[in-house]
Amino acid sequence: MQVVSKIVSAAERAYRDIKERILSGELPGGELVSENEMARELGTSRTPVREAFLRLETEGWMRLYPKRGALVVPVPSHEAEHVVHARYIVETGAVDALTRIARAGLVPRLRESLDRQRDLADAGELDEFAIVDADFHREYVVAADNPLLTGFYDSLRERQRRMNSVALRRGETDMDRIIAQHNRIANLIEAADAAGFAEALAEHLTEVHGVTLRGL
Repeated sequence: MQVVSKIVSAAERAYRDIKERILSGELPGGELVSENEMARELGTSRTPVREAFLRLETEGWMRLYPKRGALVVPVPSHEAEHVVHARYIVETGAVDALTRIARAGLVPRLRESLDRQRDLADAGELDEFAIVDADFHREYVVAADNPLLTGFYDSLRERQRRMNSVALRRGETDMDRIIAQHNRIANLIEAADAAGFAEALAEHLTEVHGVTLRGL
């Protein structure tokens, strides 16, 4: 029983480590990874890695090829468009629903996040910046106090983070530019300008992810 417990624990660790590498962009889409190679890097046997690969394939992050390894599935162009569009709908709806009291409590948290983003940009911490970036947007979704909106938004979080990480690692986006856009978004939320916020968000999402929001 103890041996089984150790195997499960090792498989869980391998799963979390490999998934984190995918979400951070360290393992880019299109890369073929072998069990042996990953086992050496993680300092474990092939069995936990194989279990992790199978789990990641079930979740859609990898595609397994017998005797060759696992392919990290790239972000499909249609998926990026769908995620961005879904985010736009949820985020604009959340900001439109903010009460005066909720807004007053939200703005200081957005300012605190902006300070953190500036520190990470100065330090060149791409992976952590991508996480804080996603959290910045989540702040005002949560502030709308609608558990259904928050739950749906959180279901997009991993894909959102991976898209952020990929864009940053490719050098397609500039952290200082992102921070400036975030600052504009915070100012519009503070001013209760829902229409201005919607316009600024559309521009921000389009520039960062290279996806045109249709119908806007």
